[in-house]
This record gives sequence, structure tokens and C-alpha cells, in this order.
Amino acid sequence: MATGEPMSALPRPELRYTYADYRTWPDEVRGELIDGVFYDMSPAPALRHQSVAGAIFSQWHRALRGKPCRPYIAPVDVLLPRAGQHDDQTGDVVQPDIFIVCDKSKLDGRFVRGTPDVVVEVLSTSTARKDQTRKLALYESSGVREYWLLHPEDRVLTIYTQDSEAHYGRPQVLAAEGIVQLLTMQDLSVDFEEVFAE
Repeated sequence: MATGEPMSALPRPELRYTYADYRTWPDEVRGELIDGVFYDMSPAPALRHQSVAGAIFSQWHRALRGKPCRPYIAPVDVLLPRAGQHDDQTGDVVQPDIFIVCDKSKLDGRFVRGTPDVVVEVLSTSTARKDQTRKLALYESSGVREYWLLHPEDRVLTIYTQDSEAHYGRPQVLAAEGIVQLLTMQDLSVDFEEVFAE
């Protein structure tokens, strides 16, 4: 842990950080922590990325109105503390592009504490590797029931769902077209014709 280190520059990749460090950083330092390692999220996502993420969020926001589950869109901090870990001790703080939380006790007002039910990451050149490896492992180990990786340029969707032993099995890979149902929330879907409408 590097608490108390002056933040004259970006956090260094060779150091390990916690949420206690993360909270002290100035607003212009945009990033995530995975296993204590800082991953820079600058510059801001491209317009295409934001348009796709916003369209999915909008559909889910309409569909879930009045229901216990709620969708959220980045930037929202999601803390994934391990068992018995205090918020300030956690080294896993992420900002999924779009996610759904069904347990209101996880909502703090400032952030989400605990595992979302569903996560969607819209892939970009700068984040694809992290989303497909480090975040995949983190979401699996923390119990995200369904994880979507959407490649907006190729319009390919990769879906991971937990099996009976809470592991991700072989992913389902399909074209991001037409209406695609969530596998863990059967009454929720995404209309990709609307998402990609110009």
C-alpha cells in the first residue's frame, strides 16, 4: 500500500494501491484498481464507445423502471472488497461501462460496494486487453453472474455466465445484431439495431 504518497504524477504500475489511496487522488487522475494495480483510463472514451454504452443503458433504464434491479453507467466506482476487507483496504475498484445491481444494500450513495449482477464492457483499443483478461478474472472471482464484452466496430458480442460452481464456462460468441436476451435475466434484452442506429 502506498498511502500518503504525494500525487504529483500518475500512480506507478510497480506499486500497489488501495481505495484509501484512490480517494485522495485529484479528479483528473482517472483510473481503476485491479489487485492493487493502477490502470490509467485517460483519455476519455471515444464518441462511438459512449454512444453504444449510452444506448444500452437507455434501453435497460426504460425496461427496469419500477423494478428492484437498477442499471448504471460509467463513471461509477464499484468496490469489490474481499471477505472481511474494509472499503479502504480493497485493491479492486472498477468503473464498468454499464452494469446492473439488484441488491439495494450495495448502493452507498457515493459508490457501489459489492458485485453487480450483470456487467457490460464496450471494448476499445486502449482497454480491450484489460477487459478480456484482468477484468474477466476479477468479475469471475467476485461473482458477476453475466459478463458481456461488446466489440462495437466488429459488432461481436462475447457472453460469459457463471456455472453451478460460480465459474465462467466457455463463452457464447455471437453477432451483436437483432435482439439479444440476457441469459441470467430472461425479461431483459438489448436491441442492437437500436444501439447501432446511425
